[in-house]
Amino acid sequence: MPTTASSAHVLSDVAASDSTLRRFLHGLPGVDAVGLEARAASLGTRSIKTTAKAYAIDLAISMVDLTTLEGADTPGKVRALGTKAVHPDPTDRTTPTTAAVCVYPDMVAVAKEAVAGSGVKVASVATAFPAGRAALDVKLADVREAVAAGADEIDMVIDRGAFLAGRYLKVYEEIVAVKEACGTSARLKVIFETGELSTYDNIRRASWLGMLAGADFIKTSTGKVAVNATPANTLLMLEAVRDFRAQTGVQVGVKPAGGIRTSKDAIKFLVLVNETAGADWLDNHWFRFGASSLLNDLLMQRQKLATGRYSGPDYVTVD
Repeated sequence: MPTTASSAHVLSDVAASDSTLRRFLHGLPGVDAVGLEARAASLGTRSIKTTAKAYAIDLAISMVDLTTLEGADTPGKVRALGTKAVHPDPTDRTTPTTAAVCVYPDMVAVAKEAVAGSGVKVASVATAFPAGRAALDVKLADVREAVAAGADEIDMVIDRGAFLAGRYLKVYEEIVAVKEACGTSARLKVIFETGELSTYDNIRRASWLGMLAGADFIKTSTGKVAVNATPANTLLMLEAVRDFRAQTGVQVGVKPAGGIRTSKDAIKFLVLVNETAGADWLDNHWFRFGASSLLNDLLMQRQKLATGRYSGPDYVTVD
């Protein structure tokens, strides 16, 4: 299986200067918006039934980054979320654990203790999440604090203002610096906030920029704006990681985040993964859902498949 991304690969020379990086990014093929949306919609009509549906639900549960990113987060809430990540359905210990718990840096140590020994990862947003409006030394301090507290993964936000102004090298160098601050112990997810990038061409450019700079994952959004993950923007990012691996041999993960709330939605995204990037990405090492309420619906649908009865929301914990 291909390794995670490194900045030292066959395309590293394209970031030698701002002009070479701009030339490369603007030389990427333009996105056919109509074709992209039509394909995403078509794949979303696939019908998944019975055994395949049960498999897909369990796979989706195992891919959830169970997330709480609120100013009112308390240690008690984070501990409860960690417990739920380890045992999503306490009445059925065959239920998979989630992939990770995602919290702010100051809650990493609490989350780490809550999931200890389970295999559930602790992810932390950093770099002045969600706006990313801070000096680089502040962003790097944010990352180092989270890593020192035990974070297994860092979810950083790019400087969208710099990107939209065409200052691609600045964005690239910030990602490289954050990747270095992660050290060898934490994987890096790079958040584009696709709802603010305005065009599909920009999303494609951001995807390649993030991968060139060493992202282990590319991620759609923070979940804090009006437009977050959509089938079309996720499909575009899946095409990017597929093409990047074909060109470099390096595999990069994808994480749609925000707005994915139902099992039906999650399964549509899994179809996108399988039909676009391929089965190698159907694993939580390479694909994640950034979500909070999604897990509840997955658990209710799982219970219905197992018992034939729809138990209702009162039978799962409310996050």
